Amino acid sequence: MNNSIINWDNVFSQKDFFMNAKPFKFAFIENVFQKDFYEKLYKTYPKLDDSWTNFSNFSKSQLAKYWGDSEPEKLSDGEDSSLSAEWNKFKLYVESEEFLSNFRNLTGTKVNKLKNFSFMSYRKGGFQLPHIHNVGPNTVILMLYFSKGWEDGDAGGTYMASDVDESKIIFEPYNLDNTLALFQDSPKAAHGVRIITKDVERRGLQIYLEKYNDEKGWSGVDPRSEAFTSNLPEI
Repeated sequence: MNNSIINWDNVFSQKDFFMNAKPFKFAFIENVFQKDFYEKLYKTYPKLDDSWTNFSNFSKSQLAKYWGDSEPEKLSDGEDSSLSAEWNKFKLYVESEEFLSNFRNLTGTKVNKLKNFSFMSYRKGGFQLPHIHNVGPNTVILMLYFSKGWEDGDAGGTYMASDVDESKIIFEPYNLDNTLALFQDSPKAAHGVRIITKDVERRGLQIYLEKYNDEKGWSGVDPRSEAFTSNLPEI
């Protein structure tokens, strides 16, 4: 097993918590990357400039940067020359069978392909209302964090909730330095980000792993379909 990038011992130490979490499967893992590799990713995290897409609507205010400037619905293959060698190495590793099989082992799902690899960040005023995707049981969502100096109680980490209401938060991470929040998609997998009131940058990376079949395509429901939109929260 390649331990030069990911601290797999730390990842698998949370397997029992993940499998037994209620009302849906989730976990929070610290020291995810090996220290030296993480510091290289941290130092070369893309600057939050005009190349990012600004998402602002009734439900969220966030910044996104897609791999290779690809469209949101289609992940680009190959390298991204605008990013460091370490970021390209990590993206390639995420696509590897070793990475995917480890997360199948951790989560008990049938994920077998990388679906999304996007930088997702927030500044002051950024937020995402609690919501549920519910696209299918073989989708695992990972949020990796690259923000030093976060304090207990600070908003910005992706929280888990028992319902689409901030009063129902059951877990919210405050250590956003080399950490990972992940969950298995389900009808109860409510999550969001509280509004950030400090003048800070919450730097993150969003990864979707999902079951894929060459004939049938992705196992999850297409986000443009009626089945998906009917699950969006009503405000």
